[in-house]
Amino acid sequence: MATIKGGEFLIKEIKSDHIFISEDFTEEQKMMKEAVVDFVDREIWPNKERFENKDYALTEEVMRKAGDMGFLGVSIPEQYGGIGMGFVSTILVTDYISSATGSVGTAYGAHTGIGTMPIFLYGTEDQKQKYLPILTAGQKFGAYCLTEPGAGSDANSGKTTATLSDDGKSYKINGQKMWISNAGFAEIFIVFARIENDKNITAFIMEFDKNNPNGVTLGEEEKKLGIHASSTRQVFFNDTVIPVENMLSTRGQGFKIAMNSLNVGRIKLGAACLDASRRIVTQSVKYANERKQFNTAIASFGAIQKKLGEMSTKSFTIDAGVYRAAKDIQNMIDALLAEGKPHQEAELAAFQEYAIECAILKVYGSEVSQFVSDEGIQIFGGMGFSKDTPMESAWRDARITRIYEGTNEINRLLTVGMLLKKAMKGEMDLITPAMEVGKSLMGIPSFDIPDFSEVLSEEKAMIDKLKKLFLMITGKAVENYGMDLENHQQLVLASAEILIEIYMAESAILKAEKLAKLTSEKEAEYQIAMAKLNLYNAVEKSANMGKEAILYFSEGDEQRMLLMGLKRFTKYVNNPNPIILRNFIAQKVISENKYCF
Repeated sequence: MATIKGGEFLIKEIKSDHIFISEDFTEEQKMMKEAVVDFVDREIWPNKERFENKDYALTEEVMRKAGDMGFLGVSIPEQYGGIGMGFVSTILVTDYISSATGSVGTAYGAHTGIGTMPIFLYGTEDQKQKYLPILTAGQKFGAYCLTEPGAGSDANSGKTTATLSDDGKSYKINGQKMWISNAGFAEIFIVFARIENDKNITAFIMEFDKNNPNGVTLGEEEKKLGIHASSTRQVFFNDTVIPVENMLSTRGQGFKIAMNSLNVGRIKLGAACLDASRRIVTQSVKYANERKQFNTAIASFGAIQKKLGEMSTKSFTIDAGVYRAAKDIQNMIDALLAEGKPHQEAELAAFQEYAIECAILKVYGSEVSQFVSDEGIQIFGGMGFSKDTPMESAWRDARITRIYEGTNEINRLLTVGMLLKKAMKGEMDLITPAMEVGKSLMGIPSFDIPDFSEVLSEEKAMIDKLKKLFLMITGKAVENYGMDLENHQQLVLASAEILIEIYMAESAILKAEKLAKLTSEKEAEYQIAMAKLNLYNAVEKSANMGKEAILYFSEGDEQRMLLMGLKRFTKYVNNPNPIILRNFIAQKVISENKYCF
């Protein structure tokens, strides 16, 4: 059982031997990784130009082959046609299969996530037996019809209606959905509609046959900035008949289904950005080693090394966070299964428990993907802007990741909102540690020099300080605004930035520390350097966000006291040297001619 519940990383000490890292993969998982990488290198990477030229048929073909390989049902139990390898393995496959093009990554994520999981998590036994085997085999593909022209982030405001027939045997669906991934080749749709004047929407499973459209009309393929071969269409319903037995869960549960499906979608999206980022680093360093200016490889220039150092560090950090959270979720699923809970109930509870971490990883992963692809273009220079190199398509594909599965702004607000809701429900105690931080501000700080002889000991002390900073800022914000805090979005966003940086920086530090313990400090020196560099960046950002928040909600003596606390909680004893760290990391990837961590 996971000892740290969702959000508790903020108030509890986490040991490095309690977290899972990708180096902990089992032999079975390593074999799965090799199979997926081989599949991508054989079926996807060589065909990037076809994907960029909107070859939707190729995306469908690749998805069918992925079904043949077992990649579409990794965590679905064998009784429903899956291979039952568990959630960490699901994240592993998502990580590597999404690396070559966002078109396949989106098709895969939409099908295996929001297209399949609502049936697994909320379906009746008959529904699961009927639909899951054909979905996991890739015989039919799934799509998720939630978004409408007037209902995006406010998903529960949809206008699509479901009207019960006079004989009570079916519902007629009328309305319009948009931005529906996989719509061009999907045959099983999760459709959300409102029955009468219900407060909440209801979910239905709709089977679609193009030869017998049943009132369903598909719009033309959307013309998009990126993910060119990901089928994205509007879906129109005109008296579309759905049998009553195809209602998913019960009436009015659609909004809950939508939100809980997004939890798993968010961590999977963070994972989908992972190997894409690693590949961009590899492509960038190869070019930097080959490209010569002034008779010198540009990899030897400090400006390029700065980029490679930061790109590698951010890729390492998202890896640490994704697999840490994935194993926490897996541990909870396993514990609930051991207690006799049905599989779908166990998964649903685990995804709900770690919803904060899922939102954090969605935000961080999508922004890492955008950052590394943008820097990749810059390293390639003019060639990076050309369609003849992989950078510009990577940049365009990355852009959507900050929008779907809930915009990054919505997800930032959710992280703090969900944390405070846990506190108000009594699920975790934030008040006591926040009060202790407040008392410490009134006292005289210790001037003793701590013992930082252990590897990354000062960095772990800095994480503890950042947690106190978050509690100081957020505690004061709640004290000032109470339930009205949600109307001060820029303040909540500032708190969210600090929260995200804490989780991700701690993940990188714990991963590096674990590797040092498993091998040696010397063998883990580059991972230690990346953990230090990432923390330096996190502290700088947290200091800026903290100051912005303090200046917003305080003044006079109180403001001066809070600013002193800010300085105390963002001050190193031994300042790191970010330029030296970046160069050290960059030299490793340059010498290896690839991302090598």
